[in-house]
Amino acid sequence: MTGPAARNPDAPQALPGPGYSPRVNPVLQTAAAYAWRILVVGAVVYAVFAVLGRFHEVAAAVFLGLVVTAVLRPVADLLARPMPRPVAVTVALLGSIVLVLGVLTLVGEAVAGERVGLEKEFGDGLGRIEHWLEGPPFRVNPSTLDDLQTRIGQYLSSHRSTLISTAVSGVGRLVEVVTVFVLALFCSVFFMHSGDRQWDWFCDQLPEKTRDRVAVAGRAAWRTFTGYTRGIILVAGTNAVFVGLALFALGVPLALPLALLEFFAAFVPLIGSPIALAIAAVVALASKGPIVAAVVLVLIVVIGQVEGHLLHPLVMSWAVRLHPVVVALSVIGGAIAAGVLGAVVAVPLVSVLWSVRQALRRAGETTPAQG
Repeated sequence: MTGPAARNPDAPQALPGPGYSPRVNPVLQTAAAYAWRILVVGAVVYAVFAVLGRFHEVAAAVFLGLVVTAVLRPVADLLARPMPRPVAVTVALLGSIVLVLGVLTLVGEAVAGERVGLEKEFGDGLGRIEHWLEGPPFRVNPSTLDDLQTRIGQYLSSHRSTLISTAVSGVGRLVEVVTVFVLALFCSVFFMHSGDRQWDWFCDQLPEKTRDRVAVAGRAAWRTFTGYTRGIILVAGTNAVFVGLALFALGVPLALPLALLEFFAAFVPLIGSPIALAIAAVVALASKGPIVAAVVLVLIVVIGQVEGHLLHPLVMSWAVRLHPVVVALSVIGGAIAAGVLGAVVAVPLVSVLWSVRQALRRAGETTPAQG
C-alpha cells in the first residue's frame, strides 16, 4: 500500500493470513525447547525416585547385589577355571563373608579389650576438655558446664520412654537391614552365576530396532559401574590404612574401629572422609588432648588432598570422572532424596547415566558413517 494511508497510523491494518506465525526471538525458542525437555526429564527422575522410595529395601538390595557382583565377579571367573561355576561362585561368596566377619570380630575384640582403659581415659579427657574451655581464649563459666551436664541427665531421665521406644524401633530397623543384606547376597549369587544370560534374555524381549542401543547402553553402564565400585573400594581401603597407621602412631585409642569407620565413610565422596576424621579428632581430643587433636585435623587436610589429587585421578581413571561440583551436587541431592543410601548411590548413578549418554552418542555418530 502506498500513499497517505500507508503513513497514517490510525488507518485500519490488514489482518494476518491463515499461515501467519508471530516471529519469536531465536534465544527464546531455544530456551523454550530446552525448558520442556528439562521438565520431562525432571518428571521422569522424580517418578523413578518416588518408585524407589516406595520400594527402597528392594532397590537397596539390588544395588548391594550389583556391588558384590562387581567386586567378586573376577574372583568367581578365576575360580571357575579349575572348578564348576556354581562351586566357584559359592567359594567366592563364602570366602568374602568369612573375611568380613573376621574383620568385624577383630574390631569388636579390640574395642572390648580397650573398654576398661578407655572409660578412665575418656573420663580424664573430659576433665581436661572442661579445664581447657575454662581457660583462655574461651573462658567458659564452670557453672555453665556443670549446668549442661545436669540438663543432659534430666533430659535422659525425662525422655527415658522415648529413648526405649527408639531403641525398640532400632531393633526393627536392624531386622530390615539384615533382610536387605540377605536379599542382596541372594541376588548376587544369580548375577555372578548367570548375569550375562539374564541380560541377553532381557535384550531379546525388546523390539528388534532398539536392541543394539540398549546393548550398547548396558555395556557402558556396567563397565562404568564396575570401574567406579572397584576404584572407590581401593580408595577407601587406602584411606583406611593411612588413617589407621596415623592414629596408631599418635597413640589414639580405637585406631582400628576408626580406620574401619573411615573405610565406610569414604563411599560418600567429598564429605564422608572429613566426617569420619572429625570423629577421630574428637576421640583424640578426649583421650590425648588438643595437640594430638590438632594433628588429626591436619591429617584431615592431608588425606583430603591425597584423595582428591592423587588417588581419584589414578585409581578412578577407568571410570567416568565427574567435576567436583557435579559430585557435590549429586551427593547433596541424593542425601536429600534418600538419606545416607542416596548419598552413596548418587555419584555412581550419575556416572553411569553420563557414560550411557556418551556411549549412545558415539554409537549414533558411527552408525551413519558405516551406512
